[in-house]
Amino acid sequence: MSYSQVWDLDVFFEGGSDSPQLRTHLDETKIKVDQFAGKLRTFETPATQSAAGSVAQLLEEGSSIQLQIGQASGFISCLEAQDMNDTKANTLRSEVTQIVATFRSAFNSLEQKLANTEQTVWDQLIQDEQLSDFRFVLEEWRAKAKDQLSEEEESLISALSVDGYHAWGQMYNTIVGQMTIRVTVDGEEKELSVGQANNLLSHEDSSVRKEVYEKLEEAWKSKEALFARTLNHLAGFRLNVYQKRGWENVLKEPLDYNRMQQETLDAMWGAITKHKATFVKFLERKAQLMGKEQLDWYDLNASTQDNNQKLSYDEGADFILKHFQTFSPKMADFAKMAFEDRWIEAEDRSGKRPGGFCTGLPLSNQSRIFMTYSGSMSNVATLAHELGHAYHSYVLRDVHPLNRRYAMNVAETASTFAEMIVADASVKEAQSEENKIALLEDKIQRSVAFFMNIHSRFLFETRFYEERKNGFVTADRLNALTDEAQREAYVDTIATTSPSYWSNKLHFHITGVPFYNFPYTFGYLFSLAIYAKALEEGTDYEDQYIALLQDTARMTTEDLAKKHLDADITKESFWEKGIELCERDVEEYLRMTE
Repeated sequence: MSYSQVWDLDVFFEGGSDSPQLRTHLDETKIKVDQFAGKLRTFETPATQSAAGSVAQLLEEGSSIQLQIGQASGFISCLEAQDMNDTKANTLRSEVTQIVATFRSAFNSLEQKLANTEQTVWDQLIQDEQLSDFRFVLEEWRAKAKDQLSEEEESLISALSVDGYHAWGQMYNTIVGQMTIRVTVDGEEKELSVGQANNLLSHEDSSVRKEVYEKLEEAWKSKEALFARTLNHLAGFRLNVYQKRGWENVLKEPLDYNRMQQETLDAMWGAITKHKATFVKFLERKAQLMGKEQLDWYDLNASTQDNNQKLSYDEGADFILKHFQTFSPKMADFAKMAFEDRWIEAEDRSGKRPGGFCTGLPLSNQSRIFMTYSGSMSNVATLAHELGHAYHSYVLRDVHPLNRRYAMNVAETASTFAEMIVADASVKEAQSEENKIALLEDKIQRSVAFFMNIHSRFLFETRFYEERKNGFVTADRLNALTDEAQREAYVDTIATTSPSYWSNKLHFHITGVPFYNFPYTFGYLFSLAIYAKALEEGTDYEDQYIALLQDTARMTTEDLAKKHLDADITKESFWEKGIELCERDVEEYLRMTE
């Protein structure tokens, strides 16, 4: 079957950035936000259980508005990604950011008033049948509100964040959208966007990879003064807010956001650090096969084998559907629908944003997936990854919106599980031993990315934030911090690093999620535990998997693991089980490449 590589956005709002329907939607949303804020100005802190009905009504109204905001925000994200020169989309993003800030300020008021409820009354409220289903999120809000400043101060922070915080992230995106580099590929000089250039870092010709790496480093270097300002101001805003709230640990917000304990994070990185020696052997063998003493940064994603296997978009889609079916017929049916109904933007063209993502359009119970597909098995795995995100949202479509807001670490679980199915299958179905080595290498490189690359991002960001407490961190110092973190995370196995990584990695400049790094590694290893169970039980595990996904926004990650995996994730032993599965891949690779 033939599938379109261009998504359908008109089903939501016709006309793109000029859509009259979108204009009406935004205007209506603003009115509803203002009305909601007005109601909260007269809402009093609950004094008796009889207030349960009023609280439930406000929750329903707030949830409805969040769905409307999510619909507009998701649509605008698609517009921005498909054409980075769409200036009207950028204007719309600023408008939505303002709406969100106004709504957030109003919702903060509700959270603060609930937090001020006397404990006996609170216990009665959350047991009331109108509110009992939201007990977890209500308790979470109450705890969060007690950690924050007064209602008036938090509202002021939300208002100031529009131009004093989020705008810096938007400026970064605007600058990157205008960047291009010129490189010679297969004898032809090409002008490429950053996203297209990044794809060439896995090119089979080392001279192409080296040229792209050097041109990218040069391009980022030319903008480093601007990017140093965006990053410093983003961090500075966060740190000022943390200081006012009395938060000393820069990881408090990301840990709370991901509903996990410091002990869990420490156990995960501790287990990884203990087992890095195996992955060092992999990198050393890879360097040996490339005829080098050590790998350069631009070699990390390249294959040592002549892997000419390319899959057309339709072939890639069929491969995913075939192997999803093995584990979950429901997930396979969902993915087929996503392909057929044009939920995916995969066309390889200039002007698109780098990277890939999945965004929700919650009023329509749909998602949209964005990537640039060029035919590699790595692209197929990325496509499966994003379909995993979309499936996670899909199985929550009948859950109340208040119980759908899962954190990033468990969000990466569903996506990585889907990616793993495809990566594993590609190795098993290799057409030759050389092809199998190449695919196994690609699979191991994912482990290296999660255990080393993501670790370097975490090390850099925690150290940067500590230094930022003492003042502006210069571009030269940011380069040095990046170099140090990469050498440490890769255990000095690489000859060259990417000092500009702090400026070229979008995740450091995202305002919506703090510390956009360790949740990826969490999701990878957590999904390995799920994958091991799925391998044991086959399609019989399907309903258990869906039940786990449906609980991801209703409990902490520690409780989720205990309930569905009977595991204690605050212990290194849990994480070591997943790492050992990855080590087996390395052992096979070393054996095959002796």
